Amino acid sequence: MSFLEKFALDRKLKYKKDKLGNITIFKPATKGKENCEMVVLQAHVDMVCEKNADKVHNFERDAIVPLIEDGWVKADGTTLGADDGIGVAAALAVLDNETIAHGSLQCLFTIDEETGLTGAFGLEDGFIEGRKLINLDSEDEGELFIGCAGGIGTEARFRIYDKETSTGCLGIKVTVKGLNGGHSGDDIDKGHANANKLIARFVKRAIDEVGFELSDIQGGNLHNAIAREASAVGVVPFARKEEIRILFNIFSSEIQDEYHAAESAIDLHLETVDLPSKVFTTEFQNRLIMALIACPHGVVEMCHDIPSLVETSTNLASIKREENTIVVVTSQRSSVESAKEYVKLMVASTFKLAGADVRHSEGYPGWTPNVNSQILAVTVDAYKQLFGVAPKVRAIHAGLECGLFLKKNPGLDMISFGPTLRGVHSPTERIEIESVGKFWDLLLAVLARL
Repeated sequence: MSFLEKFALDRKLKYKKDKLGNITIFKPATKGKENCEMVVLQAHVDMVCEKNADKVHNFERDAIVPLIEDGWVKADGTTLGADDGIGVAAALAVLDNETIAHGSLQCLFTIDEETGLTGAFGLEDGFIEGRKLINLDSEDEGELFIGCAGGIGTEARFRIYDKETSTGCLGIKVTVKGLNGGHSGDDIDKGHANANKLIARFVKRAIDEVGFELSDIQGGNLHNAIAREASAVGVVPFARKEEIRILFNIFSSEIQDEYHAAESAIDLHLETVDLPSKVFTTEFQNRLIMALIACPHGVVEMCHDIPSLVETSTNLASIKREENTIVVVTSQRSSVESAKEYVKLMVASTFKLAGADVRHSEGYPGWTPNVNSQILAVTVDAYKQLFGVAPKVRAIHAGLECGLFLKKNPGLDMISFGPTLRGVHSPTERIEIESVGKFWDLLLAVLARL
């Protein structure tokens, strides 16, 4: 955020910073626009830091390496940060340009959107001064968003019960990688495989068919990303080492066939490893694995008013070990508050039945669409005049900060649009170059009209 403060100071622009670190920068209206209503441009400054398992990269220290390929910008083995770096860049470009026509501007840069909407949650009263807001955090050029889902996170904590590993066993590690992953809201209806689900399925079959004993299981990373990679370590009796290889080959073939259309690069791998000193007790491993299998993942309900829109979903996001605890993180989304509470209860019940300690995050509200919005009408008209076609107007299943802004500022008139991004929250994240030009032209046209 120090960069933004320096940016404002260097250009002699007024700015404010709240106690959390959110920053808003103001710019006076251009000549002839002095009587126009203030407009807020908003973007978040953080990114999802994901990389491929074989990529050596420290996000705290190493620069993102951008590549251009077939009309898209992507990164070399990591997330690109276009979500929401492109929104930040657009707002700064407007602030930095003296020839763009606009009324008085407020550019709001929020922190920690990806890790729980912290900045938007803690935004101080009165920090937003304008009554019209353009959120620059959407990912489909040609689509205008006027609503979003609310969400909540659910965490299940299992105390580990283990025992000494028996003699005469072989250490085994199974890995799932190469999945598409993606955003747990935008991509939840794409049919992408969840690595946590796949690893749990294999472990369950290995337990039942070859006497596999689990020692460790981990997968996924962030609450708002579909798990791309997962692994399990355990043991089998030496006498059954060929059986588990045969079982793995059969399972791998079945999964390749099951996901042949959705996961072209799926990679399942089995290898021998050093024998772990301890394995989970039979009772504990059964409780844990059955809970992971039973836990719902994916679309729960489609919207009845907008058939193509996901109404309610849940994501089995991550499985991590913390000393003597297995921590399972899930995230639930819905544009209907009662449905969000129901799917939260569904997930919590699954893990409570398995003996886990369950807790929920604070959650965040959705953004109810306003089809009579003035800023929507202006933006639709500008798009038609620029490109000769009407844009699609829709709601998004992902969470946007707009719901929290509206809760703090009732009556705020908002819209969200952006260029085309794909693979966000994964190392396949990319942004279409041509769409950035159209996004920029639309933003300038809307600012001129407002």
